[in-house]
Amino acid sequence: MKVILTTPYYPPHLGGVEVHVQNLASKLKLKGYEVEVVTSAGFDDSVKVRTVPSILIPYSPIPLRFPKVCGDVYHSHIPSPFFAREIAKRRLKPHVVTYHNDVVIPERVDGRRIPAKIGKIVEKINEDVTVPILESADVIIATTESYAESSPILREFDVEIVPNAIDVEKYEFCNEKDDYVVYVGRLVEYKGLPILLEAMRIVQRELPIKLVVVGDGEDRQRFEKLAEELGVDVEFKGRLPEKEKIDVIKRARILVLPSQSRLEAFGIVLLEAMACGTPVIGSNTAGVRDVAREGGLVFYGVEDLADKILKLVTNERLAKSLGRKGRRKVEEKYNWNAVIERIEEIYMNV
Repeated sequence: MKVILTTPYYPPHLGGVEVHVQNLASKLKLKGYEVEVVTSAGFDDSVKVRTVPSILIPYSPIPLRFPKVCGDVYHSHIPSPFFAREIAKRRLKPHVVTYHNDVVIPERVDGRRIPAKIGKIVEKINEDVTVPILESADVIIATTESYAESSPILREFDVEIVPNAIDVEKYEFCNEKDDYVVYVGRLVEYKGLPILLEAMRIVQRELPIKLVVVGDGEDRQRFEKLAEELGVDVEFKGRLPEKEKIDVIKRARILVLPSQSRLEAFGIVLLEAMACGTPVIGSNTAGVRDVAREGGLVFYGVEDLADKILKLVTNERLAKSLGRKGRRKVEEKYNWNAVIERIEEIYMNV
C-alpha cells in the first residue's frame, strides 16, 4: 500500500506536527508501506520527501504548483489547510485528515500586539478553507476527545480519536530527581511561560528550587527580562540536542506545560516527561488536561500552579506515584506501536 502524507512543513523545520508526521512516515515504512511526503520544506534520508514551491506565509505556506501524486491512501495534516486543500480539490480518495489544532491568532507575536480584528479575519479565512476539506474527507482524526468536542470547527463532525505518540524505549525511567522544575518548548507567547515564571516567584519564596527552561524562540529576550524583573532563579539553556534534552527532563522534579491557548492541543512533551517517570503539571485547556491527568496534575491559574508545584516538591510519595502512573500510561496508550496499529486500522477501513 502506498500512503501520501501532506504537511505544511517537515523536519528539520521545528514543530509538533512536523515531528509527528516524520515519525508516522518512518513507522509506516518500517511496516512495509511505500510512503511519500509532500510539503513546502524539509528532507529525510529514509523517506521520500517532495518539496513544492510555495508562498511562504508564516505558519501556513500555500503551494504554487502541486505535484501529480498517486497513492492508495492520502493522509493530510492540518491546521494549515492549503496542502490538504490540494488533495480535496483533486478528489483524491480515500482522504484521511488529522486535525491537530484550531487556528487561533495570538494576542502578541514577537512581542508585538496583533489587532483583534486582523486575528478574527485570519481565523475566518482559515475556517472557510478548512470546513470544505473536512466535509469531503473520508475520516477525520483528532488527538483527544475534549479538544474535538470543544473545537468550534471540529465539533460539527464525526471524528476518530488517535493520540500522539513517542518511542517509549528512548526514555529511561528515573527515580532519582534533582531540585529543579523544567519547561521544555518554544519560547513564544502562547506557550505560557510568563504564567510559570509568576508561579515560580511564589514557589521560590517557600523553597529554593530552580526553574530550568529548555528551548528557544522569538520571545526569549523578553522572557529573560521578565524573569529578572520578577527575581526568579531560572536557567535558560536554549535548544539542546535530543539526548541532552531527555536527560534534563528525566532528572527534573516536575515538568510544567503552562500554555493556555488552543494552539496547544496535546503536548507531546508531557508524554516525554511521563515516560521518564517525571510527574507533570498541565494547564486546564482542552487536550492538554486529558494528557496531564494521565501522569500528573492540572492547574487553573498562577496561584494554583504554585500550590501544585509545592505539593509535588514536598510530597515525594505522591510525585513518585504519579511518575509510575505516567510511565505505565505511555506504555499502554501513547507508544508508537499502539498508535500505528490504530492508523493502519483506519487505512484499511477506508
